[in-house]
Amino acid sequence: MLAAAAAVAVAAVSARAQPAVQPPPAPPLSSIRVTAEARVTAKPDRVQIDLGVVTHAATSQEAAAENARQADAVLAAVRKALGAAGVLKTISYSLNPNYKYHPNAEPTPDGYTASNVVQATLDDLAKIGVVIDTATAAGANHVQDIAFTLRDQDAVRAEALRQAATRARAEAEVLAGALGLRVVRVLNVEENSAQFVPLRVMASRVASAATAASAPTPVEAGTLDITANVTLSVEVSPAAR
Repeated sequence: MLAAAAAVAVAAVSARAQPAVQPPPAPPLSSIRVTAEARVTAKPDRVQIDLGVVTHAATSQEAAAENARQADAVLAAVRKALGAAGVLKTISYSLNPNYKYHPNAEPTPDGYTASNVVQATLDDLAKIGVVIDTATAAGANHVQDIAFTLRDQDAVRAEALRQAATRARAEAEVLAGALGLRVVRVLNVEENSAQFVPLRVMASRVASAATAASAPTPVEAGTLDITANVTLSVEVSPAAR
C-alpha cells in the first residue's frame, strides 16, 4: 500500500513539473512608416502694433514725468483712432540710467531714459496706417513691432493637420502598391503641432515712413503660412492576387 501511494505521489509531482506548452510567437508585423507635411496659407485678419514712447532727461524724475505726459497723449489719441473695436494695453515700462563710456576710465552718469510701450490690437487692417500716424503725431517715437495674426488660429491649424494626415495616408498607399502590398490598418500616428508664426513687419521702415509721409503710412499685410507634420505607421500585407 505504501509503495503504491508513493508511486502515485511521484506521478503527481512529475505531472505538475511538466512545463506549460507556450503558443508559438506571433510573426512580426510588416509595416511602412511615412512622414508628410502640409502648408496652409491664410490672409491675416488681426494686427498687433507695439508703439513706444522713449524720453531722456537729466534726472529719473524728469525722464519719468516727461514720459508719462507723452504716453498719456499717445494713449488718448490712439484710443480715439481705434474706436470701440480696438484693444489698447501697456506691455512694458522701464526707467534706466545712462552712462558715457571712456577709454581707460570709469563710465560717467549721463542722465536717465524712460520707455513705455503700448500694444494696439485691431481687426480692421485698413486702420493700421492711421493708428501709426496718430500715435507718432501724439508723441510716440518708436514703432517697436507690427505682427499680423489670425483671430481663429485653431481652425487653420486643424486644416493643416488634416491635410498632412491625408497626404501621409496617400503616400503610404502609394508605397504599399508599388511594393505589391496593401494597407491593412493604421498602427500609429505622430503629429508635430502645427507651427503658426505671426507675420512681422520691419518696424524701422514703418517708423521712417510715418515720420516722412503726409499720407497714411502704407503697411501691407501679406499672407501667413501654417505648416503641420504627420508621421504615419501602417500595417501592410501582400496584396490579393
